[in-house]
Amino acid sequence: MNHLLGHGGAHAPRTAAANRGGANMEATVSNPSSKRVALVTGGNKGVGLETCRQLASRGLRVVLTARNEARGLEAVDGIRRSGAGHSDIVFHQLDVTDPSSVSQVVDFVRDQFGRLDVLINNAGISGVDRDPVLVAKVKDQVEGMDVDQRVEWMRENSKETYEEAKACIRTNYYGAKLVTEALLPLLLSSSSGRIVNVSSGFGLLRNFNSEDLRKEFDDIDSLTEKRLEELLDLFLDDFKANLIEAHGWPAGGSSAYKVAKAALNAYTRIVAKKYPILRINCLTPGYVKSDMSMHMGVLTPEEGASNPVKVALLPDDGPTGAYFDRNGEASFV
Repeated sequence: MNHLLGHGGAHAPRTAAANRGGANMEATVSNPSSKRVALVTGGNKGVGLETCRQLASRGLRVVLTARNEARGLEAVDGIRRSGAGHSDIVFHQLDVTDPSSVSQVVDFVRDQFGRLDVLINNAGISGVDRDPVLVAKVKDQVEGMDVDQRVEWMRENSKETYEEAKACIRTNYYGAKLVTEALLPLLLSSSSGRIVNVSSGFGLLRNFNSEDLRKEFDDIDSLTEKRLEELLDLFLDDFKANLIEAHGWPAGGSSAYKVAKAALNAYTRIVAKKYPILRINCLTPGYVKSDMSMHMGVLTPEEGASNPVKVALLPDDGPTGAYFDRNGEASFV
């Protein structure tokens, strides 16, 4: 499945804005080694943006990353303007599917800080095609709908294609894996390294219709990264052949998103076993009003961000290889 990663675009040189961010960071911190350093992917809006804001307010030094430089810089400026305690934040461009972009972020973090204490893999895409006209009008239709009605409305107004499914797996699973593997040496340099993978209730194994698939994704004693990626290849083959339902994959809409998040959950558990010195967990932020949910959610981004922040700040003897919903540690099934 590594063929899905590709290079995502031409090699982009480190931007002047990114370098400015580093200079700003140095100017605002008198003792660079005294604060924990966190990096958040997909940090320019929604849950990612609020996660950056809340981590900064808790006294962490935050590297906010996003694909779009202009939006990322605007997000950083907004957080800095929002009040005292939010100034220790810097932007760096990052496309999680582009190895050269990931490499530049690794170099930046190493050069500026020498380590990374918290990685929050938040960047993700929905894996469906949506009518922008409907998305623009959706806020007028939300009132009066319960959660189930909102989910159903979103399903009915989303179209899954093979290309969208492939991009979803590529970003939501392989992107998180690429960033994690690249930053692992810097996380291992921390005295209390944390990896937080932002998943979804859609990634729970109850969404799978095949008992064999549920067991395989849940059998962490036997499951390997290689086998996990073989399963993702099988899913995409079945998607292309219109065999999702017949072979027991999640059906009823957002199939690729559900499979990608289930794979991310499994990857979280595999890596947690491999690196017991780190705390490596995944979570759902809940059903948040954001672009991802076409603003059909029931939680604000601020409420959604509280869960990744809480998991990122777990104590050194806290759980690892676990999944958290908004009530605490929960089942992967």
